[in-house]
Amino acid sequence: METTQNTAPGKLYLIPTLLGENEPLEVLPMTIKQAIENIDTYIVENERTARRFIKKITPRKSQPDLQFFLLNKYTDAELLPEFLQPCLEGRDLGVLSEAGCPAIADPGAVIVAMAHELGIQVVPLVGPSSIILALMGSGLNGQSFAFNGYLPIEPAERRKALKALEKRSADLGQSQIFMETPYRNDKLVQELLRALKPGTRLCIAADLTQKTEYIRTHTVAQWKNGAPELHKRPAIFVLLA
Repeated sequence: METTQNTAPGKLYLIPTLLGENEPLEVLPMTIKQAIENIDTYIVENERTARRFIKKITPRKSQPDLQFFLLNKYTDAELLPEFLQPCLEGRDLGVLSEAGCPAIADPGAVIVAMAHELGIQVVPLVGPSSIILALMGSGLNGQSFAFNGYLPIEPAERRKALKALEKRSADLGQSQIFMETPYRNDKLVQELLRALKPGTRLCIAADLTQKTEYIRTHTVAQWKNGAPELHKRPAIFVLLA
């Protein structure tokens, strides 16, 4: 792919989205609204939810004029170079996550890497990240931390992974951050309380930025006296041994 002759390439904007059903300006800066007003082409995980978000931010924006490229686990990698063609033709392009910040625990990272290879300017915009919000609210080590994504589903492998995270945390003094599919959260909490040492500190952060937001940090021993109901509630977990 080549930039159209005498045309400066457009920019790739990484546009954070809401973590729930907030009013947009409760958690998003005006720069998000301004970017969406000026961009008509987007790389998204799901077109329906992307259109809904755009309409919520800019109700008067013409929906028929929008163009979407779908980037998810089913996307053919050979198609990805085509997604950046609008930038090479001089148009700005937006990347939207399903929730939170693009390219963080999100497939958008592959597009960002490709943009750098092509000399396209990448513009990350400010917005909510459940990972960072959970760490901020945890009271655990914010100087050294690691995000580990999803843990294994199989119980024996998950228990092994938790033990490894706890050991790494103790060895490095490093906060270990991870997450689970919301409908499996309660099972994960049960496993955490069985697998981790009583003195390990654990933060549970759920429904971040929502009216039902919950952030608490206790030792594992203290959590055994009662943990919150987390079924189908988006949550982030942070441990520090």
